[in-house]
Amino acid sequence: MDSKSKNFLFEYLNNASPTGFESSGQSIWLDYVKPYVDEYFTDTYGTAVGVINPKAQYKVVIEAHADEISWFINYINDDGYIYVRRNGGSDHQIAPSKRVNIHTEKGMVRGVFGWPAIHVRLGDKEEAPTLKNIFIDVGGTSKKDVEKMGIHVGSVVTFEDELMELNNKYWVGRALDNRMGGFMIAQVTRLFHKNKKKLPFGLYVVNAVQEEIGLRGAQMIAHKIKPDLAIVTDVTHDTQSPMYKKNISGDVKVGKGPALTYGPAVHNNVLKMIIEVANKKKIDFQRQSVSRATGTDTDAFAYSNEGVAAGLISLPLKYMHTTVEMVHKQDVENVIRLIYEFLIQLKSGHDFRYIK
Repeated sequence: MDSKSKNFLFEYLNNASPTGFESSGQSIWLDYVKPYVDEYFTDTYGTAVGVINPKAQYKVVIEAHADEISWFINYINDDGYIYVRRNGGSDHQIAPSKRVNIHTEKGMVRGVFGWPAIHVRLGDKEEAPTLKNIFIDVGGTSKKDVEKMGIHVGSVVTFEDELMELNNKYWVGRALDNRMGGFMIAQVTRLFHKNKKKLPFGLYVVNAVQEEIGLRGAQMIAHKIKPDLAIVTDVTHDTQSPMYKKNISGDVKVGKGPALTYGPAVHNNVLKMIIEVANKKKIDFQRQSVSRATGTDTDAFAYSNEGVAAGLISLPLKYMHTTVEMVHKQDVENVIRLIYEFLIQLKSGHDFRYIK
């Protein structure tokens, strides 16, 4: 990874991009990809798209989502303690003792999720963290005091944790789900420019908003672009660490390559082509299956318009929806490489229909 790409990775991952408030992160992402695309656009809710060959009839999407889980302030009591509700799949059990940033029109306000000391919690029925009892302390002594800081019901809250390297092999931090995907599709775009590769189709590099609350950004942009093919990248669970059950969650391990998904929304002919490319280019991959939906933006693209051939290339990740999400550097490089090599061999107008 060159220094420019690494600087982009840290700037992009460390920037807060909560669902519904992704614009600052989208600006960082767009500034990086602009030199590598012919044009770009954004939609009403902030999904960002870089386009190569915008006049081409055959349209291919590569996509990731830009938003991270967060919290909304729901109530401020008379003593200045703040209660929250989820914005996406935020985990109440990891909140106590975490440092947070509260985003206000007056700027960032720092706070902490407080929690009673163990001395006063011990007993027959120790109370566990729930949405009903976790609270934020910003050092205010009253509701009025807190409101003077610019904090109000509806203010969004993110954890403070930032990206770090671990053992020279891993990236660790919050919101790798799925801004690491945004980084990877940006790198694919950079490689086409660096290697002076000409594509015979239109490539739409999509960084979608609002995935964490129901694939909303992908739904909107799929109707706008009307692609012929969509390759989505998101994260998937590493199932090797304690408390996972492989017979239920599958057998996926960080460091063993991208995970390729079998399921109704994943087009079998697209998946077959991805596997053929992986085998030909000797890119290690893993397999996983879903019973119905993939739970990713793949579903939104597959079932949009009159149906879009869609594939899913997932990045194995440990500790999803925590502040210590962990991915293997080699997996990141292999996802980038697999998407790139897939697109290089793809012919314009390829018909993925099952019955012709």
